[in-house]
Amino acid sequence: MTSTIAVGDLRVGMYIHLDGGWLSHPFPLSAFRITSAEEIATIRGLGLERVRWEPQKSELHDAAPAASLPAPALGGAARAAGAAGAAAEDPAVAQQRQWLAAQRQAAQRCEQQYGEASKVLREVAETVQAQPLEAGRMTTALTQAMLDKMFAADEVAVRLVGGGGADRAAAHGLNVAVIALLIARALGLGAEEMLDVGVGALLHDIGKIDLPTRLRHAEDGFTAAEMNGYRDHVAKGVLQAQRMGLSPGALAVVAQHHENADGSGFPLRLPADRLSLGARIVAIVNRYDNLCNPASHAITLTPHEAVATLFAQGRSRFDPPVLNAFIRMMGVYPAGSLVQLTDDRYAMVVGVNSTRPLKPRVLVHGEPGARTGPRAPVSKLTQLLDLETQPDLGIRRSLAAAKLPPAVLTALDPRPRVAYYFEPLEPLPVALERAA
Repeated sequence: MTSTIAVGDLRVGMYIHLDGGWLSHPFPLSAFRITSAEEIATIRGLGLERVRWEPQKSELHDAAPAASLPAPALGGAARAAGAAGAAAEDPAVAQQRQWLAAQRQAAQRCEQQYGEASKVLREVAETVQAQPLEAGRMTTALTQAMLDKMFAADEVAVRLVGGGGADRAAAHGLNVAVIALLIARALGLGAEEMLDVGVGALLHDIGKIDLPTRLRHAEDGFTAAEMNGYRDHVAKGVLQAQRMGLSPGALAVVAQHHENADGSGFPLRLPADRLSLGARIVAIVNRYDNLCNPASHAITLTPHEAVATLFAQGRSRFDPPVLNAFIRMMGVYPAGSLVQLTDDRYAMVVGVNSTRPLKPRVLVHGEPGARTGPRAPVSKLTQLLDLETQPDLGIRRSLAAAKLPPAVLTALDPRPRVAYYFEPLEPLPVALERAA
């Protein structure tokens, strides 16, 4: 149950809800327990008059409005049943259950935040022609909101999300921005530099809105004239970025996102020493997402294949330190990869922590020892595992979707497009750390 309270009456310990979406405030979550006077000051600075709060989840240590709204007490039978259940449950099992619940909540938050960010990008595309400065402001605000969430966490990981199917342009811009910002963070860029990288990444293809639809994605069969028309999206993007009032750093990303470190890119064939760091980052991520999510599904690579391709073919084309940071960030088996584990089960990678790239979080099909051949039944059991906590379990190989048994493919249900967002990493429960 929630009630409302005047912002001026907020106190440390109250569990509150900030309505309006996560883009409207700088906190990592929209529902949380206030832990400091600084957080109260930030909330007051949002211009709100009242906020929702939950007395039952609050932890107030003095006489407070919560005293007049006590949490409903459990009846005697319910208390006894709860106590018996708590006593019967093994602590390790309880912590595993709590961790799984937290992972489900984290996935839901990522989906929600991805959806809100995609909506803003679509609004930018609809606004930019008539109100370019407003479109620039919206993009900057979106990037700053993403950075606020990113800076609030000690560790951040790449998370696979289910979005990206409806609007290819928004999904591509968001994918590139999320990964580019994570790489920029790993390389130690400052807040202003990261803001430029994020804005430039979100808008790197903004010039395509001025192209005919058939020229917005390069194809092997293009004539020289058609290829020149496609490449013209960079110059058109620079003009749009200038109309939007973007900073020089963000403008450089838009202008240089197709340039290569070896001077083989376009439109100006600039070498590495004339490229901004933000542009070098976005060039790699842009190529990766185009390999995973091409206009034609017939040439789609798995995330694992895309990383391998970049490593094999891109060591001269891309800036080596940035390429290495990208590979460390995404891992050998990036989120979205379909894999076979060392116990023969199949799984889909759903999250990667760059500090432990060989031990991602996976959604596993079936039980250990279960039959996994072509005629295996569709199992209702899909289990989320953090391989970091499984010392005897690892990844044997990556597979294309066509190589998985139909029953497994049905159960894991990979999306046609690979879409990413980021999430703060919470420490593992003690029992799970010991298991690892």
